[in-house]
This record gives sequence, C-alpha cells and structure tokens, in this order.
Amino acid sequence: MIPLEQFNKKKYLNLETFRKSGESMKTPVWFTQVGQTIYIRTGANSGKVKRIRNNARVNIVPSKMDGKPTGTWVPAQAREVTDPEINTLVDGLLGKKYGLLKYLQNVRTGMKDTILEIKIIE
Repeated sequence: MIPLEQFNKKKYLNLETFRKSGESMKTPVWFTQVGQTIYIRTGANSGKVKRIRNNARVNIVPSKMDGKPTGTWVPAQAREVTDPEINTLVDGLLGKKYGLLKYLQNVRTGMKDTILEIKIIE
C-alpha cells in the first residue's frame, strides 16, 4: 500500500510532533490532500506549529476523531506555508470536505490561522 492511500476518504489525521526534549505530542486534526501532499489549517500560535517550527520531523496516521489510529504511522516532514494561493486552495478543499462544520469552526475560533504542509519521507 502506498502510505498516503490509507488517508483517502478519512476525516481525521493524528499528527505526532516533538518537543525540544524529544517528548512526542499527538493531536487529531482535520486535513486535506493534494496529490502526495497533506495540508492542515490550524492556529498560527498553536503548540503543534511551534513544535514544527523547531523540528520539522512528524509522524502521521489516519485516525478517529479522538485520535485513535485507524492505519499505519508514516514518517513525514512538515513546514508552515504562507503562500496566499495555497491558503485559498486549502480553504476551499477543507470547506468542500467538512462543509458547514468548517465554517462554524472559523467563526468560533476567530484566531489567526496558518497552513501546515506535510510530505511523506521516502
């Protein structure tokens, strides 16, 4: 199985990031996929973004809403993306995938968001 195929038609992804101490932190998130790239929209000042700015190494796995894995963990690299075109693309794809829930979350949080780009390590 190609590592990214397991994410097809899944709603949640568990993102494992690492603190400076090496301790791992796992967070279930919404995501979208374009070819071999996964995108996540999240709060720009969230812990996961701060950890990725410090250490781009992550692991990902499709999961249930509570973070329980439903597939195989895959090593990947993550980075923050500030390209306005990518932002528009990801926003549209997340809206299509999650519908009204996505827009309700945007209204509820009201915080500055950023995009995380995740690519599998081959």
